[in-house]
Amino acid sequence: MSKIKILWVDDEIDLLKPHILFLEKKNYEVTKCQSGTEAIEIIDDHNFDIIFLDENMPGLSGLETLSEIKEKKDSIPVVMITKSEEEYIMEEAIGSKIADYLIKPVNPNQILLSLKKNLDNSRLVSEKTTSNYQQEFRKIAMDMAMVNSFEEWSEFYQRLLYWEMQLEDIEDTGMFEILESQKTEANSQFCKFIDKNYPDWFDGKNHPPVMSHTLFKEKIMPEISKDQPTLLVVIDNLRYDQWKAFEPTVNNYYKKEREEPYYSILPTATQYARNAIFSGLMPSEMKKRHPDLWLDDTDEGGKNMHENDFLTAQIKRLGMNIKHEYYKITNERSGKTLAANFKGLKDNDLTVVVYNFVDMLSHSKTEMEVIKELASNDKSYRSLTQSWFKNSPLLEMIQQAQQMGFKLIITTDHGTINVKNPSKVIGDKNTSLNLRYKTGKSLTYEKKEVLEATNPKTVHLPSINMSSSFIFAKGDYFFAYPNNYNHYVSYYRNTYQHGGVSLEEIIIPFVVLNPR
Repeated sequence: MSKIKILWVDDEIDLLKPHILFLEKKNYEVTKCQSGTEAIEIIDDHNFDIIFLDENMPGLSGLETLSEIKEKKDSIPVVMITKSEEEYIMEEAIGSKIADYLIKPVNPNQILLSLKKNLDNSRLVSEKTTSNYQQEFRKIAMDMAMVNSFEEWSEFYQRLLYWEMQLEDIEDTGMFEILESQKTEANSQFCKFIDKNYPDWFDGKNHPPVMSHTLFKEKIMPEISKDQPTLLVVIDNLRYDQWKAFEPTVNNYYKKEREEPYYSILPTATQYARNAIFSGLMPSEMKKRHPDLWLDDTDEGGKNMHENDFLTAQIKRLGMNIKHEYYKITNERSGKTLAANFKGLKDNDLTVVVYNFVDMLSHSKTEMEVIKELASNDKSYRSLTQSWFKNSPLLEMIQQAQQMGFKLIITTDHGTINVKNPSKVIGDKNTSLNLRYKTGKSLTYEKKEVLEATNPKTVHLPSINMSSSFIFAKGDYFFAYPNNYNHYVSYYRNTYQHGGVSLEEIIIPFVVLNPR
């Protein structure tokens, strides 16, 4: 293994001989120079792993030298060393993306710590994370067998997500594969839990979780007041881990007051779950109360065209005297238009923005090979969402909302899952087309691979005809017809779908934030 190469720049370099000998005994290779000008010449001809740079030197100052180094070789970490504790020097150095900042006199162990922090960080974090997960692995496996309530499943799922995001950057891929197997087993147990308990959440006997149709009344309505405008952002198809990926960006402008997972209804599909949020009703009740607004799967036309009508009716039913506006963003152009006109929303008590980007991303992953490659697994799917958010009109709106003093609520209608295993299903020509749930009559399917609702009334879903039933794919299964089976299996495998039963689709974020 080659030695770590250090460039140490200090006009009093001879006084640092003990430090340099200490590092050389630790097998580091140190090159010395006494001025910024000399340092800039040296880095043209040599490659260094890290640079220690004195701030106070004659000729080119440390900050001026830093600027020159960054222009030439921006990727080299630079540690600034200074006698001065003046705040402006610290700010200048930090603004120039220094790797570390040390105040003289420094001792050899401070230097060693800085080296390890900057050069061995990924290895040390990887080793520690692997060790911690190995200790946690058995506990997760044992605890999984004991989870038996919706609260416990919410906590357990977030625990799995924590380890998934900790392990995704470590060098030991074997640990990540073990976690993936634990997620698969967790989904299997979660499907059994939903199968057993879901119908009971509607009969009033058991204490149910907050769900799509109760979210507005129980969680959103108490946050709305005349004293502060509220921006409600519903990002379609947003998984919990995707929220965690861009949460740090939101935290630059807002501080989190509360984060609570809630449960999507079945099917975990937009026309059911999102309409339930805005109407405050389960689908069978929507069809009964609002036959002019509800469309069944087999009906022609858009299934989410009346969300504002549903919301207006719910606000009236709840006796809320508020001014609200609703916007649905389906492309970047409409997002930019709303961001440009956002100041006009300051007099609303409630502004609702439904943002469809994540839904479009998951669908385009199915349709476009380039998206398939960019979002080939959960890690890259999170990364793609994070990149989009940082450059989106939605972030512009959030920045403006912060400046205008809006309370911010971020939530979603359902999540999505990467499907891997086909499940054969047979139905007539009126069977719904979704890959994760089916509704129709005379459905034939593999019972062990689905959660079935042979009587839709028990789960408050509408029947298209007298003999209609619903089936929901478990875990990472997706439905495929026997006709042209191999083609469709190949086409849809490893794509992100929703509508079925999984932790990823059902347990989703609800977050309340206030401006910084």
